[in-house]
Amino acid sequence: MKRLALWQQLFCYFWIAVLAWGLLPAPAFAQRISPPPHTDIQPYLDRAIEKVTEFTLDNGLRFIVFERHEAPVISFATYADVGGADEPDGKTGVAHFLEHLAFKGTSRIGTQDYAAEKPLLDRLDELVAQKKAAIADENNEAAEKLAGEILQVQQQADALSIKNQFGQIVEQAGGKGLNAGTSIDFTVYSYSLPANKLELWMSLESERFLDPVFREFFQEQNVILEERRWRTDNSPIGQLIEAFQDKAFTVHPYKRPIIGYDEDIRNLTPKDVRDFFERYYVPNNITIAIVGDVNPDRVKELAQIYFGRYPAQPAPPEVTVVEPPQRETREVSLTLKSEPIYLEGFHRPSLNHPDSAVYDAIAAILSNGRTSRLYKSLVEEQQIALSAAGFTGFPGDKHANLMVLYATTAPGHTLEEVAVALDTEIERLQTEPVTREELERVKTQARANILYALDSNAGLAYSLVEYQAKTGNWRNLFEQLQKIEAVTADDILRVARATFTPENKTIGKLLKNEE
Repeated sequence: MKRLALWQQLFCYFWIAVLAWGLLPAPAFAQRISPPPHTDIQPYLDRAIEKVTEFTLDNGLRFIVFERHEAPVISFATYADVGGADEPDGKTGVAHFLEHLAFKGTSRIGTQDYAAEKPLLDRLDELVAQKKAAIADENNEAAEKLAGEILQVQQQADALSIKNQFGQIVEQAGGKGLNAGTSIDFTVYSYSLPANKLELWMSLESERFLDPVFREFFQEQNVILEERRWRTDNSPIGQLIEAFQDKAFTVHPYKRPIIGYDEDIRNLTPKDVRDFFERYYVPNNITIAIVGDVNPDRVKELAQIYFGRYPAQPAPPEVTVVEPPQRETREVSLTLKSEPIYLEGFHRPSLNHPDSAVYDAIAAILSNGRTSRLYKSLVEEQQIALSAAGFTGFPGDKHANLMVLYATTAPGHTLEEVAVALDTEIERLQTEPVTREELERVKTQARANILYALDSNAGLAYSLVEYQAKTGNWRNLFEQLQKIEAVTADDILRVARATFTPENKTIGKLLKNEE
């Protein structure tokens, strides 16, 4: 495997929960039907809106259907409006854990004999609770004995299960891209099928969340702990990011890692996952997008049959904690066996804020490729950094979040040098209007990005449900272009002056351990 550059590793870590989910289309399903980004694409977007049909079942579950008949393929995205930010204190990682278990089947899928398997799974729950109590009482002998019994019962239950049967059914039906991902804001499940398999998807997906069986709990617990070790505990970049988040946020759950803390993951029980599922995976907290060669009337008919079986439930609790304004510069430093890395984070409002498009424009001006200000200044001209870039919406954008700038030092240069250089570029943003050419380049790239998101069934399905859940209306996806086009040089000056202040800054430093 080709080794990623440091900046790519950092970028991938931040966005691994998005890019690794298979939300981008499989090549066989890609459809290049949109106009070039330099043309007037608003008529195209207007026509796209006309292809959308939406309806809500009596139980509150919402469907968004986009007709696209260019290929006999359908992509599906099931979006649960729950993520790491919604987890109870002491149970971080439960949203991600649940996503893993959502592929383990039902009472009919993934088992040879559920009547024999269920008592074993129930017995496992009892034994785990007893072991947890024994550990709390510091009764090591009892805990060790229970651990042996847990292993024995788990083996008996495993002998009755059928590994990955859900995925096998999808694959045998010609499905592609079966995957899921958990973010700080949401959890999404997606895959694509041939157009004649619409009813199969309805059956599989409705059963998955109507009658889930969370088997293989302890195997997945070990998988997730190993994932945390790889992504955080054994990764200098991962450790820095976790410490940086914790420092930048004081009370908001954005301070916590999506994967969860090690101790919390170890202490999670099947009951914890079941309770979380029953609270948040309710019809009025789920949105489904279906994009491709479909008939909306047929979709609605099948949705009533399969998803109409879900009983209506009370709305789940929402995150109401508000991060207080930052009053002084914060800083966190780690000394590890790694090349030096420098981070700066500045608090900014949520995706729904009127200035959200302005923040996107600022991020693009600073870090959109080799023509960006940070790359040209720090990497090409001063040659003090190997990489320099930034992004906005970290670690999520449903709530007020961070704009982050980062740089990796070139040999012979220091973090202090890149910090000064970043401050210089920020001051330039606050004092000099951006040029017309820069702003037009940003808008052209934004048009291209929007078109790319709309250019495949899978990408469009994901974008529709995300905007519906985060902004309250999927139409905001198509109106995003107008917001970007309306950004002016004065807007950038105004927002930069208000945001990039010393009291709003959090610094993260990864120092090289010379030993």
